[in-house]
Amino acid sequence: MTLYYYAVASEKFLLEEEPFEEVLKERRRYYQEQEQAIDFWLIKAPAFLEAPEMAAVKSLCPQPAVAVVSTNKTFITWLKLRLEYVATGEFAAPSSTIPDPLASASALSA
Repeated sequence: MTLYYYAVASEKFLLEEEPFEEVLKERRRYYQEQEQAIDFWLIKAPAFLEAPEMAAVKSLCPQPAVAVVSTNKTFITWLKLRLEYVATGEFAAPSSTIPDPLASASALSA
């Protein structure tokens, strides 16, 4: 199992109200300069929020939600400081309740 860290917010906030595209471009550029592999993913309607242990987090986040998931805790902490209105946390996956940490719930229901 791998430990994943996340920052989750409403899709409207993160993708429309914040200059989030610029944040991701900046981070990708930094990773390229450091010759570091990308270790973060943007997920619309993150399926991990459907896990029973994530019910409290899901209830705090206006839907539809979007999440940035990473194996880099420092990056998620930086996002929380940069964006402020996001919930952060961690989970281990794959597990019986979160078989795919990067899955979208909308893709699962299609």
